[in-house]
Amino acid sequence: MDHIRRTRKVMPLDRDGWAVLLAGGEGTRLQSLTRKIAGDLRPKQFCGLFGGKTLLRQTRDRVEPLFRRDRTLIVVTRTHERFYADELSQTGDSPILVQPQNRGTGVAIISAIFRILQAQPDAIVALLPSDHYYADDHAFQAAIRSAWGFARRHSKSVILLGAAAHAPEVEYGWIEPGPLIGKERATQLLRVNRFWEKPCLSQAQSLLDAGCLWNTFVAIGSGRAFLDLLNSQVPDVVQHISQGLAKDGVDAAYRGVRAVDFSREVLAQQPDRLLVLRDSTSGWADLGDPSRVIDTLVRNRIHTEWLSELLARPPRVA
Repeated sequence: MDHIRRTRKVMPLDRDGWAVLLAGGEGTRLQSLTRKIAGDLRPKQFCGLFGGKTLLRQTRDRVEPLFRRDRTLIVVTRTHERFYADELSQTGDSPILVQPQNRGTGVAIISAIFRILQAQPDAIVALLPSDHYYADDHAFQAAIRSAWGFARRHSKSVILLGAAAHAPEVEYGWIEPGPLIGKERATQLLRVNRFWEKPCLSQAQSLLDAGCLWNTFVAIGSGRAFLDLLNSQVPDVVQHISQGLAKDGVDAAYRGVRAVDFSREVLAQQPDRLLVLRDSTSGWADLGDPSRVIDTLVRNRIHTEWLSELLARPPRVA
């Protein structure tokens, strides 16, 4: 049975809103678990970790009240087709960007932004990973709505959602918040002093003690703001993809392009272009490894058949 979530009526965003669901990653750190659950080495976004719908399907359901289907672009990788073909055959009007190969989050984002800007030059875009967990979908939707309004007023900045941290995680990106934007403290919109990508344990503890935030990798901004941010750090890749798309489509754009890590190579290098909105209520969790998945299930009291079987096994005797 799927995890039961709160359901409340959510008003959709305006018609120029686009969502990009990033579902092209390999998920290699979780494959030992996805093999136990699904019987193969599928990436986690195509696995029913919570006992029913895949993480991608849960992400689609989470954003559907906010974005029109024909404005929800799903980015996948061709080598995973056997894992997503059936699910994406039921997406209706949702556009799909099929990458010939996975070249990192940066390349996926550049390709998606170009596709959106071609269709709608004034688009505002939300980048959304499709392999994360939220305990409260309504709180997540409220955070997206707030960030959307800020993105309209701060059109040259990219708004990040920063989760309240409660442990010295070394596998997360960390955001060191700066001064409050505006006079209303309740808005919780802050400048970004520095972006830390996967710090060592001692540094992560210092960031936790200082009240820094976890980067959820959810980002909202105008398409132009994203493109300017990317062009400031990886202009060679932006140009390569632009020329390839104009010449012969996605296959040409990806031919010979280098991989780009969006967090490390772009966000971490340009904190002055970023703003952060504090998200303290959605219950965000990154499902990066098996122990984190199990911890998320246990903390949120989610019961699945595979977890019950796993916990029932007697420990091995050395």
